[in-house]
Amino acid sequence: MKTNRDSSLVATKTTFRPPAFYRPNKQRGVLAALLLLLGALQLQLFVSTALAKSSTVEKAGGAQPWSVQVDRVDPGDVGLDPSFGAAIYENLLEELAKTKQFKQLFRSGDRNANDVPSLLILKTTVQKYTPGSETRRAVTTVNGATKLNVRIQLATREGHVVLENVVDGNVRFIGGNLRATHNLAHNVALTLKRSTLPEQAELIPEQETGKMSK
Repeated sequence: MKTNRDSSLVATKTTFRPPAFYRPNKQRGVLAALLLLLGALQLQLFVSTALAKSSTVEKAGGAQPWSVQVDRVDPGDVGLDPSFGAAIYENLLEELAKTKQFKQLFRSGDRNANDVPSLLILKTTVQKYTPGSETRRAVTTVNGATKLNVRIQLATREGHVVLENVVDGNVRFIGGNLRATHNLAHNVALTLKRSTLPEQAELIPEQETGKMSK
């Protein structure tokens, strides 16, 4: 038969026994801490990898935008009026600046372009020229149009052509003859803007090969 003293000891032991949910909660806490630690390590690894890739791209030059030097317009053999050639050139500089496609924009003969590593040279050659008449345009919509047709070429210093295209610029109705030069320059800038230029890193092997062959 149990005494009162035995009963009190049993009661005491029962009172200080840890709750049933204590162990599972402790295990969950340890597991959560491990998961947080693993997540932090994975994030650190991802950031380090991303920075390494970014550094590699920058060293290769692929992340740097191109700059462009605009050469004087070649009038070809179409009898282009000198004022038209000058107007085409000035309008090209203005329209290219508006697109903000290139990091820097240089005029022909600008010595500052010599120190730019990522430089393309824009060459413009007039292929066709039809002098129009403002008077005829005012009278009829059939005759009197001023028409310009040029071949544009983007090339590196080493002569590697990265883009070549034919662009038109006309004045068919209202506007002075020189308006054709503005329309032409606008179309050239739009053509370049819509074109996908190669990464500089893609041209490095070919440039080095060209130097070795020389």
